Formats: sequence, C-alpha cells, structure tokens
Amino acid sequence: MFDVHFLINPLNYPVLSIMNILHINTERTWRGGEQQTLNLLVGLSERRIASDLVCQAGSPMEERAVGAGVNVFPISMRGEIDLAAGFQIRELIKKFNYNIIHSHTSHAHSLAFLASIGAGIIRLVTRRVDFSIFRHSFLKLSGIKYGLMADYYIAISHKIKDVLVNDGIPAQRIFVVHSGIDPQRFRQATGGQLVSEFDIQKNEKAVINVAHLAGHKGQIYLVRAIPRVLAQIPNARFFIVGQGELMDELKQTASELGLNRELVFTGFRNDVADFYKIADLCVMSSVQEGLGTAVLDALAMAKPVVATSAGGLPEIVLDGKTGRLVAPASPDALADGIVDMLQREDAAQTMAVEGQAMVQQCFSIDAMVDNNIEVYKKVLPNG
Repeated sequence: MFDVHFLINPLNYPVLSIMNILHINTERTWRGGEQQTLNLLVGLSERRIASDLVCQAGSPMEERAVGAGVNVFPISMRGEIDLAAGFQIRELIKKFNYNIIHSHTSHAHSLAFLASIGAGIIRLVTRRVDFSIFRHSFLKLSGIKYGLMADYYIAISHKIKDVLVNDGIPAQRIFVVHSGIDPQRFRQATGGQLVSEFDIQKNEKAVINVAHLAGHKGQIYLVRAIPRVLAQIPNARFFIVGQGELMDELKQTASELGLNRELVFTGFRNDVADFYKIADLCVMSSVQEGLGTAVLDALAMAKPVVATSAGGLPEIVLDGKTGRLVAPASPDALADGIVDMLQREDAAQTMAVEGQAMVQQCFSIDAMVDNNIEVYKKVLPNG
C-alpha cells in the first residue's frame, strides 16, 4: 500500500515517510501534559515525521506550538461530544489522509472517535493519570469509551498500564512510554532574586513542592507535615509553587497550624527553575500521580527528592537510591522523610546525583519521542 522511504534531515534522523499523524489536545490551560505534547511534536518535526496539531483556539497550546514551528489547526472544542468540532476534525482527516490520530486528553479521545468513524485511521490515546477509568463514570459508560473508542493506548507509567488492565483493557493494546524532559532546560537558573524576594537566610533549608494545587497532588498532607518537621529542623522554609482550586483551603489550614513565614504559597510563577535552583529538597506529596515530571526536573538538577509511593513515582524514585519514598496521604510519613533527607545531607546528595544520571539516561525528551515512534511503527498495519 505504501512504500517506506528513509529520508535524512539536518539532524541526521532517519525518517519513515509512512507516518502521517494528527494530534489532538483539548486543554485550555498549560500543564505538564501540554508540555509533553509539545515536546513530542517538536521531536517528530526534527525527525521529519509528518505531524499536525488540533488544539483549542486561543489557548497556550496554540501559542506555544505555533512558536515552535508546529503546523496547528485551532478549533474551538466545547466538550467531548462537540459535533461541530468533530466535523471539522473529520474534514482534516479526509483532506490530509492521516493514518494515525493521537489523542492527548480525555475529551480528545471522544472527539477523535466521532471524527474518525469509518475513516480507517488508527486511534491512539495517551493516558497520563493513574486513577480508574470508572472513577467518574455514569453507568460505567467509560467501559465503552475505553474499550471500543480507541485501538491502542500509551500509558506514561507501568502503574497506569496496570490500572487500565485492571479496568478491562487488554494488555496487548497498551504500550508504556515514560514522559521525557530536557535535563538542561533549567541550567541557566540562578535563584538569586528569590533569596532577596523571600528573605531566605543562609542557614535556612528551602523545601519546595511544584505542582497544581489539587486534591490528588496531596499538598494538604505536606502542609500538615510541616509542624512535625519544624519541631526537629526549625530553620526549614517551605515553598508551595503553583496555582489551583485548593489554594484557599490550603492557606486556611496553614493559618490554623500557625504557619506564617515558614510556609509560602507562591501562586503561579514563571521562574520555577529558580525555585529548583535554591531548593535543598524537593517534595512530591501526591496521592495519585501518573509519573511525576516535577520529580524528573528536580533530579535533573541533582536536587534531593522525597516523594510518596503513589502512581508512577516509584518508577523514578528508587527508595534509598535516587531519593526517599514514603507512604501517601500520611503527614507523619512525609515529615519523617523530609527530616531524614535534610539531616543526612551527604546521603541525600548522593541519591540526587544517582537520580540525575538515571534521568539523563532514561527520561530524556529524545527517549520519549523515539519510544512514541516505535509505538507508531507497531500500530500501523505495514509499520
């Protein structure tokens, strides 16, 4: 049906011209999944693999993808059963003869199915969360969506694959491709302005959490852990970096615990790299976590990490080797892990360096892109 042609691009990547992929991301905001989508698209472009993007009109995804040179079709998508959006996507499939439609969000999953009925295109969905597909399912209709409305899945961790299999998706339809980061992307950070902005003293230990403020990120347990940490390490300072729907609740809890200067809620920041730079310890307090790219970012900078054993985090943090793992949803366990790492500075730094080497080898953007390409090859009939 198709001939396979190897082309050589300026970066010397061999290219399979058989691949022609339409990506869909329906998010209106910018979070980790959108960064991963963009990383993939840029990597595919570098390898001269034909890939276009459908995303929300006027979204950060559109702005950043256009800026990165990605071919973008901005469409207003109002929910997962938007027939008008589905029709527009279907017209793109017919016009450009895509052979894979790769969905990067849950709503994209449904829209891709509607748009591609009868089109003879491979439907591929990336799954980034580790909760059951039936968590918010009415009459367990998600079983139909996940069982019949996609051909294959990419799980970003083995934990997510296990959840999908437990929910009834055949294992042979699921591939695992870890998220990837650029280990050098924060190398220019200095952190100097944060020292003055927050009056951080030389003898103080900066502990950071970088995440959206949502229930599954578990910041409530971190806030409740802080008094126990301060009882043993009174010079610790905590910075929760991010915005989200739980901001007011978390601030109220901090106030009730008498935390003032000891805990700073920074809100959304464009200088996240500088927080990693000043950190003596990075904490991931999640009760559910697909993989945890914030932990990858920390380890890439050789920063010690304490994380819960939730979701895919144990695939990054090997307890006692690349960081400390503690039980999720436990302020005491989190506090004890933090105290341990702050008190054993040499051991903590040794783990961080080990983690840095692992990230560079196993969790790079190049590895993520190449592993996605391997999936594309496997799912195409003549790949």
